[in-house]
Amino acid sequence: MTIDATFWVAISFFIFVGLILYFKIPEKIRSTMDESINNIKKQVDSAEKLKEEAKLILSEHEKKISNSKSEIKLMIDNANNEAEKNILKTNKEFHALMDSRKKNAEERIRQMKDQAFKDIKNASVKIAVESVGQLLKNSLDKSKLDKLFVASIEETKIALKKKSS
Repeated sequence: MTIDATFWVAISFFIFVGLILYFKIPEKIRSTMDESINNIKKQVDSAEKLKEEAKLILSEHEKKISNSKSEIKLMIDNANNEAEKNILKTNKEFHALMDSRKKNAEERIRQMKDQAFKDIKNASVKIAVESVGQLLKNSLDKSKLDKLFVASIEETKIALKKKSS
């Protein structure tokens, strides 16, 4: 039998396989692989838990956002209602103030009109008295004086009627 290179390769192969089995390398590889698989499973489980927690947090925040939106809408509605009430109140106060000022102005106009009538009457009486006094000084005839007095009274009455109209 000739020992050639294939024989030695076969022997080397069996020795190699024997050494691998002797040092329990397949078991070590299997345990290392199992550890890696377990680590990967733990990481996947951990990632799934984190995913679930993230979903819960997201749903909580979405609820908070929807609650906030409804609160904001309610606040805006309340602010609009208050603004409308304030506008109506201010409008009523303005109209009341304008009515009060109008009444005051009308009352002042009436008072001024009454005062003007009194002033006209007083001026007319004063003019009549002065003209009578002047006539008395200038005329000696009583009949002329009576006629002038009656005429001036009539003129005063006509002037007062014209002024009051």
